[in-house]
Amino acid sequence: MRSSTIVSLAIAALLASVAVFATRTYLTDQQARLAAANAPKSEQRTLVVAAKPMRFGDRVRPENLKTIPWPSEQRPDGSFQTIETVVGDDTQPRYAMEAIDPGEPVLSSKITGAGERATLSAALDQGMKAVSIRVNDVLGVAGFVRPSDRVDVLLTRVVRNQEKNSEQTYVDVLLQGVKVLAVDQTADERKDEPSVVKTVTFEVTTDEAQRLTLGSTIGTLSLALRNIASSNVEQTRPITVADLGGGLIASELAKDTGDGRFETIEKLVRKVGDELGNRIDGVESRMKQPVREKQVQIVERKAEPLLPVEPKWATVGVWNTTKREEHRVGLIQ
Repeated sequence: MRSSTIVSLAIAALLASVAVFATRTYLTDQQARLAAANAPKSEQRTLVVAAKPMRFGDRVRPENLKTIPWPSEQRPDGSFQTIETVVGDDTQPRYAMEAIDPGEPVLSSKITGAGERATLSAALDQGMKAVSIRVNDVLGVAGFVRPSDRVDVLLTRVVRNQEKNSEQTYVDVLLQGVKVLAVDQTADERKDEPSVVKTVTFEVTTDEAQRLTLGSTIGTLSLALRNIASSNVEQTRPITVADLGGGLIASELAKDTGDGRFETIEKLVRKVGDELGNRIDGVESRMKQPVREKQVQIVERKAEPLLPVEPKWATVGVWNTTKREEHRVGLIQ
């Protein structure tokens, strides 16, 4: 058999193999597409979020909501899949219990139940109470205390000592880290503009409510705003008038002291003091040196003879019968 025939048969076999592989791949792909088209569609996962901003007391309406795809099987606790489950029946509306911004998931903890009112009592946790105290522009931290902030409550009171018949003023930390529910009649935590208020409402336990009520009757209550991330309980003690002297160094001033600024000033002061001390020592050394004797020439002055002074008058005594009288008589020159 000739070599050309063998080469032709090899090429034909290769082309046939390629054709069979391509045909099998095409049929497999078509079969997969048909199976995917005939398979039942999986349920699309959605999540209800706010389409418009809602604040405390706003009614939850369909136009304020929208659904977005949610591919994960893990969902936020208390979330909703459809708008109908959130709105419910028109005769039993729901209301927002706190601020909800656009795109934020609508949770059952942020809205009331069907037919419930948006009241402050619904925002209280189980076993907690709401107590209000009266403040002013100073005691209320100049109006910067807003709902959902954490504050410390200070009590200023005067205690009388009957034995010494004297009075002592104390400042105690009455409560720490108390949550603010509302200021005046505003419970919207997203309203961040400072305003001078007259009352502040706290979320407290029964024991804390008793402390606040008693403290407001025996002294003056004032607020100290806490850092938003501060949750630690500090060890405190009563502060009296005797503690006002010798003020503690501020934290920012302590930082300045630690980074070398005051060390530089101290070196400059020491340098000036050393130079001044050297000058004083030089003056003292010069003063202690022996004083050289200076030759003093004493010139004797010749005394000129004094000429007698000729009198210009004479005194004449005349005796009267009982007394003597003196008369001055001028002399003729």
